[in-house]
Amino acid sequence: MTRQKLAIIGNGMATGRLLDELARRGGLGSFEVSVFGEEPHGCYNRILLNRVLEGGHVDDITLKPVGWYADKGVKYYPGLAVNRLSHAAQRLWTTDGREHYFDMAVFATGSLPRVPTVEGYKGADGKPKEGVFAYRTVTDVERMRDHARPGMNAVVVGGGLLGLEAAKGLADLGLSVTVAHIFDTLMNRQVDKLGGQFLRRAIERLGITVRTSANTKTVLGAKRVEALEFGGGEQLPTDMVVFASGIKARVDLAKDSDVPTNAGILVDDRLETHLPGLYAVGECAEHNGTVYGTVQPIYEQCSVLADTLTGSNPTARYRGSKVYTKLKVAGVEVASMGAVDAEQVDDEVVQIVEEKRGAYRKIIVRDGRLAGAVLVGDSSAAAVLVRLFDNRSPLPPDRLEVLSPGWSSGGPAGSDPEVCNCHHVSTSTLVGEIRGGCDTLARLSAKTKAGTGCGSCRGQLADLILKNAPVVAGRGKG
Repeated sequence: MTRQKLAIIGNGMATGRLLDELARRGGLGSFEVSVFGEEPHGCYNRILLNRVLEGGHVDDITLKPVGWYADKGVKYYPGLAVNRLSHAAQRLWTTDGREHYFDMAVFATGSLPRVPTVEGYKGADGKPKEGVFAYRTVTDVERMRDHARPGMNAVVVGGGLLGLEAAKGLADLGLSVTVAHIFDTLMNRQVDKLGGQFLRRAIERLGITVRTSANTKTVLGAKRVEALEFGGGEQLPTDMVVFASGIKARVDLAKDSDVPTNAGILVDDRLETHLPGLYAVGECAEHNGTVYGTVQPIYEQCSVLADTLTGSNPTARYRGSKVYTKLKVAGVEVASMGAVDAEQVDDEVVQIVEEKRGAYRKIIVRDGRLAGAVLVGDSSAAAVLVRLFDNRSPLPPDRLEVLSPGWSSGGPAGSDPEVCNCHHVSTSTLVGEIRGGCDTLARLSAKTKAGTGCGSCRGQLADLILKNAPVVAGRGKG
């Protein structure tokens, strides 16, 4: 029996997850799967790019080595972009001029860095000036690392997750780093103003200068960057500028292929576009007016799409995601979900402010249930809060209980707290695997996938291994 041809365009984290979900449902055997990736590597974890900046290798953040695809029967075309697609002809063309047939295709083209409207970004040749970089791919980061020298001045434009990670990486390389953020609060989409102040102080303790409400206007210098000019006319000399100002869905191929787009590629609850047999998933997809840019919603989309493609659950539908974030940003624990400020008259706000410890915790309660939370400097309560947020469980009358050590470590009676929110891996699952022989971080992550998403739980995984790994004669735990 001839297998249907499934083409997946793009090889980012969404594709990596989709392949896993297809494999769980037998889809890698029932389809002839082809993956087209612009970059020469296997799928890697973009959230952990900072490790490469600090001197690591792409292998350190790779989720699927190039050899994995062939082992699983997947045709992988590394370093080969798709530049044209015809839905009517069920064909696509790659940049080497070759033609490929498909029965179904998935756009997993991800996103592009959003570069603010800045004069002087490019030189006379139309390319970014020497010393000007985006922070998005392994190649970007390797170029940054090659350019950077101890003692140089660097400005990172953007105070979100990637910008702060880039700033820390450059500071660790010995550069004098300034973060220029257009809003008045760092990570303004994830934290409130007070949480932003705690985060700012933590970043400044790393020796990084923070400028908020900084409108970057012009990159000065003829062939290479010499300074940045801000909206008020102030100039800041610099040897290097890194733009990490957010992302925008990559829709050019879909748009050129007559697939309806808006901010992203428009999809329905089956993740199908308006053209039958063409689907979209991840940062390029727009569902009910929302383009998601965090790991968990993308993983949820991939599960539904795998059900749809394989027919294993024909009624599967994607209804949107509750967005929450739990990360270690430049070494600082940050977690956020739902509302970050009171939005309704009757909303309750509960805050714990620990100036000396540098920890800030806040929950928003609406109708007795968790409507949102912000944690900076101490995210130990995040797993419990995420569960309460997802399940809309009633909170105890004493709201502080959900932020107390007992709840944070064990949760309410009978609970089994998640350690890895990205892959929904519980404490009991991890302890069982550790006691069964997964007594290193590499083995535990390979078996459970814990720690391979945002990476923020790796410290907790190490602690669990230390406490639960069997003691082997001749060596201690760890």
